[in-house]
Formats: sequence, C-alpha cells, structure tokens
Amino acid sequence: MPGMVAFGRRWGIASDDLVFPGAFELFFRILWWIGTFILYTIHKGKFGCPGGGVLHSYLVVLLVLLALIILSLCAIVYVSAQGTITNPGPRRSIPALVYVRALLYVPELVWACLGAIWVSDDSQGCGPAAVGAIIAAVVASWILLLFTGLGVVFVFDPMGSPSRQPAAVEQLGVRDMESSEGSQFLSTARSLAIKVWESRLRLLCCCLPQDESHRAAFNSIAQLVSGFFSDTDLVPSDIAAGLALLHQEQDKVGQCRDPDNLLAHSPSSPIEEDLEMELGKAAHCMKFAAAAYGWPMYIYSNPLTGPCKLTRDCCKTRAAEYDIVGGDHLGCHFSSMLHSTGLQYRDFIYVSFHNQIYEIPFFVALDHKREAILVAVRGTLSLRDVLTDLSAECENLPVDGVSGTCYAHKGMSQAATYIYKKLVNDGILNQAFSIAPEYKLVITGHSLGGGTASLLAILLRNSFPMLRCYSFSPPGGLMSKALAEYSKDFVISVVLGKDLVPRLSIPNVEDLKRRILKMVSNCNKPKYRILLQGCWYEMFGGDPDDFPTEMDNRREEELSQPLLGEESLMIRRSTSYQSLGSEDSPVHTAAHLPLFLPGRILHITEDGPPRRSCFSQVRYRAEWSSEMAFRSVLISPRMLADHMPDAVLHALSSLTSDRPFSLCPSSLSSSHPT
Repeated sequence: MPGMVAFGRRWGIASDDLVFPGAFELFFRILWWIGTFILYTIHKGKFGCPGGGVLHSYLVVLLVLLALIILSLCAIVYVSAQGTITNPGPRRSIPALVYVRALLYVPELVWACLGAIWVSDDSQGCGPAAVGAIIAAVVASWILLLFTGLGVVFVFDPMGSPSRQPAAVEQLGVRDMESSEGSQFLSTARSLAIKVWESRLRLLCCCLPQDESHRAAFNSIAQLVSGFFSDTDLVPSDIAAGLALLHQEQDKVGQCRDPDNLLAHSPSSPIEEDLEMELGKAAHCMKFAAAAYGWPMYIYSNPLTGPCKLTRDCCKTRAAEYDIVGGDHLGCHFSSMLHSTGLQYRDFIYVSFHNQIYEIPFFVALDHKREAILVAVRGTLSLRDVLTDLSAECENLPVDGVSGTCYAHKGMSQAATYIYKKLVNDGILNQAFSIAPEYKLVITGHSLGGGTASLLAILLRNSFPMLRCYSFSPPGGLMSKALAEYSKDFVISVVLGKDLVPRLSIPNVEDLKRRILKMVSNCNKPKYRILLQGCWYEMFGGDPDDFPTEMDNRREEELSQPLLGEESLMIRRSTSYQSLGSEDSPVHTAAHLPLFLPGRILHITEDGPPRRSCFSQVRYRAEWSSEMAFRSVLISPRMLADHMPDAVLHALSSLTSDRPFSLCPSSLSSSHPT
C-alpha cells in the first residue's frame, strides 16, 4: 500500500508485493542459468556443423541475458522486502528497478524469436544432442515469457490511473472534497468502478442469459462490490495481511466466545427445556434442508454408496410418477430426496427444481413423523443463486401487524415472494392441508434457503398463525430490527461455530474494513513476514504473533485527517474512515441500513481447545445467543467449513444423540454447495 505506479498507471500490486513472485522467478532463472551453462560446457566443441556458430552464439548471449536478469531480480526482491505496508519510503527505487527488468524483456523476446528461427533453419547437420539443448533453451524462454505476460494481466487494474485523487497537489480537507471538482472526480471514479465490476460479472456469468433481470442484478451487485475498499488505497495483498493479523489478534484477545452474548439460564430452567426441545426439532428439520440440495449433497455425504443408488434410480422411466417434479429431467434430485428424507413418493405434494435469479428450488412434503406440512427451500448451488445472494441492498417488505420500518435483503425477499405466490396462488398449500388438515406448517432451509425461508414464514404468518420456521446458517444481513423482533415468536435460527455467513452484512463488512486498516497501519513488520507467519499460523497453529493492538495517539491523530498523499490509508471520507479511531462495532450509517438475523438464535459451539486433530473426538454445546454475538466477522479456518450443511447436520445429530463424533470441520472442502 499504496498501489505501485509504473508506466503511467497505478497497478493492482504494491511495491512490497514483489518479494514472492520475484523470489519464485529468481529460483527458476538460477536453475535455468545453471542448466544452460552445463549444456554449453558439454556441447562447447560440437557446433562445427553449418550454422553451428550461430547456435553457439545464441547460448553465450542467453547466459549473459540470464545473468543480467538474475541481478535485477535480486535487487527487486531485496528492495521490495524493505519497509512496512504503510511506509513505502525504503522502496522508492522499485519503479526504476521494474523499468530495468521490463527493458530486459525486450532482448529476451528478440533472442527467443531468433533462437526459434535458427533452430528451424540453421541446425541442419548438427548433432541431435546439441540441437535438443538449443530447443530446450528456446522453449524455456517462451514459457517464462508466457507466464510473465499472464502475471501482467493478473495485476492489471482497469481503474488504475496514475493518481487516485483530484489534480490538486495540496492536501484536501472535507470541504475541498465536497467541492464541484472533488465531487466530479469521485462520481467519475465510482461510475468507472461500477462499469468495471459489471463487466467482470457479465464475463463470469457469460453462460447465463443476458436479459433485463440479469442486467439489473449485475448492476446492483456491481454497485455494492465496487463500494468496498474503493475509498482506500489497499491492494489485495494488504487485505490478506490484515486478515492474517486480525485472526491472530482475535485469538489473542479471546473474542471468539463472549459470555456476555449468551443468554444466561440455569440447567433446570424452562429455557433449558425449551432448548432441548428445539434442538430435537431442528435436527429433524435439518435433514429436509440438506435434502433440498438434491444429488450433489447426497453424493458428498455418501461417497461410497450414493452414486450406485442414484445411478440405478435416475435411469428409471417414471414419467407418470414425476408429474409433481419440475426441472429435474433425470429424476436424480428427487431420488436423492427420497433417500435423504426417508419419505415415500406419495408424501411429496410439490417439488420444483426451477432455478432463475430470485427464483430458487423448493419442495413441499408431508412429514408424518412430526405431523407437519414441511416446506424446504434450497440453498446456494448455482450461479443464479449466487446472484440472488449478492443482491444485498435493502427492499421494503411491508407486513401487516408489524410496527416499525420493514425492509429486508432484496434477493431473498424476492425469492420468498416468488415461493409465496407459488404456494398460495397455485393452491399448493390448500392441496396439502386438504390431505392433512390437522397438520401444522413448518418451513426450513439452509443458507440462502434459510434466509428465504425466514422471510417466507413472515409472509405466511398472518394466514398460518401456528407455523414454525427453522433457519439454518442464515445470512446476517437479512431483515430490519422490526421484522427480526416480530419473527422471534416463530423463527429459530441455528448457527454453527464461527460460520461466516450469519456474520455477513454491509455494516459488518465495513467494520471488518476498519479493523483491517487499523491492523496494517499499526504493524511494523514487512508484508512478506506477515504473510509467511500468517500461513504458518493457519496451517500449524501456535501462539499468536506478538504485535501492538492499539494505535498510539500520534498515529490516531494522523488517521483522523483526510490524507491524500502517497502514504494515505483513505482516499475519501467513508463510514469506516469516520470510525477508525473508535471501537464501536459495527458502524451503522444512513447509507447502509442495519440488517439482522431472524428470530431466536441457537448457537452451537465446540467444547474443548480451539485446535485439535482431525481424528479427535468432538463434543458440542448449544446456547441461546443474542444478535450481538454476530456483530463482527470472526477470522478462522473454520469460518467456511462451519457453514457447510453436512457440518450443521452432524453437530445437531451429535447434540440430540448426546454422544461425540469424529469431525474436523476445518478440513471440509470450501467448494461444497452453500
């Protein structure tokens, strides 16, 4: 930090980001020089063939070029390792060294082209070994040049102007930033950032139809994503270093478990009895929430027997039976649901695998064991679901009988409205209750499905006063305070450990940005050491690194001013900037309305030490928790693993069966559906 300025533009790397790529290239360049020197020594007297003099000269010049490149890389690695993240002064010579290294690419490219020509035209009559040595050198040149080009593309910043500030050289105060020139600059920068992110989303989702709804979603998500860190001069590696420092800081101060956020009660109190009862119901409903994922979840949970069972069922022709199923041509999803839930075909009222943005799959079934009509909503399993997740701006959701402002996550609100119309307007619930009029209505889902299920329960509450909703791992930025309070009578949210998703909201991410800025500005170690120690700590544990946790008065005074120079943290005033010196978390502003988890929160945590082997026995505990326990993001290797549906199901099964089981949540693959 800040981004390195070279060739008249700002790049997506800082001057201290060249240690690892430089050392990596240096290693291979040295090996290549040694190999080329050995080849030259061995074949020195074997270039007497026609054109052999040219091939001999090629190796000699290549050795000289490689030596110059090695020297330039040594200088780049050494200088890049100097200073700290917020003190780039010792690295002032990096742009000049980069120019020198870039100039060396020109003769290297020319020599690689000439080498390819000479090998093809002037190697007739030369020994196969000598020609093979030259071909190997030419191929190595082209491979390294190719990887260099890919590296340049990777660090290219489409928004990288030479200076991310107005043209005025002097430091600008708040009033200056509010001037027409400053406002015009910031407006132009924001528009460019939105366009860049919208283009990236379209490229990433090129397989999706580019209709009006998708274009609107891309624009909405681009506005959201472009806002984060757009007011800072951070590069991705700065964020990674800040996260590594923050994880160790959180472990050191013991923020992972805050007793004040647990609702105290005695073991024999009615709250404890209520907890045990709700745990049993939650464990039962989680089977249906996991089953809604279809065959991917079933195969993942049953890797040995699942493929054989589903292959046999998927290939059967059951057109008459599958009239209730939409969008599942092979029947694999529905077959996995039958296996996962233990229900019969006749127990399913409606199953939909239709999947578009704001329209997610769900099913309705008769749960005879609990005497319930159960609606299960699927979580994230496709790019369309990801777009629904990322449509995180607020949308009005008026509900009769709720006092206060009612608004919710736009993507999930629209998904809940879609399912509500299917259930009510298409008569699905009427059909279910005509079969079992004495049954009660239960709604469930995990992740995206959990958030959508909570909002769907709110929409159906007036029509079905006795309904219950079990929302597993719902997103933290889901609904307004008024709706969250209203839902406490009929919604139970279940959160496992340090799950990231229930702690995700725009204010929480702003708070995370503020904490990252504080950590990187206060650390006096070079970035490469922070990243190396952070990787070691994540993989092998140990004691957290000993570094200052509080800024001194001088540093806080500096950060309270809108600095716009080379060493600035912030390039414009923002919510995180205003709160940088404060410990209040998170910061809620008018720009980002606060959103909360739904209903009562049941938090499941592990007993015992925070780190254990993958084969050790794990025992869980559950408590009623307050929303304040989820008002900041916890950095941990398990922050994604604890979100996985099979991990939640295992934890609930362990609690309800009152026995420990072997589980290593941190080792679960993050590529599993959410």
